[in-house]
Amino acid sequence: MPDSIELRVNGVSCSVAADPNTPLLYILRNDLQLFGTRFGCGLGLCGACSVLINGQKIHSCDVPLWDCVGKEIVTIEGLGTPDNLHALQQALIDEQAAQCGYCANGILISAKALLDKNPRPSEAEIREALDRNLCRCGTHNRFIRAIQKVIDVNDGSKNV
Repeated sequence: MPDSIELRVNGVSCSVAADPNTPLLYILRNDLQLFGTRFGCGLGLCGACSVLINGQKIHSCDVPLWDCVGKEIVTIEGLGTPDNLHALQQALIDEQAAQCGYCANGILISAKALLDKNPRPSEAEIREALDRNLCRCGTHNRFIRAIQKVIDVNDGSKNV
């Protein structure tokens, strides 16, 4: 019988019945119906499954459920809503950064983690933060422009 595991996702407490070794990604998508976190490689190499755990970007395909108990998990659904987009989401739209959109959610999470830690990163720091996010469409330069736009608009505000 699976264990009952308490999680806090996007500010909401929830309980899931699962093996504690189940990757967080499977719980987010299959149990909690949060489909914005993508399955990419399943090996923690592509960044499509990125989420924030206690403000740190992690690959959810690579972290077991037991390691998430008592921590705050934020998925792309926790950044903004269709009626109230996060500044990063709006900037990606404005810069037409997402082509197929598969990588965009992981890149948004990576950008959010970076800006929360460093509100005025250099272009080199942005590139380094996005380095482990693969984009087959090749739109990294547009993502970088979008992130720089948010930095310029907010003038380094921690409210990004």
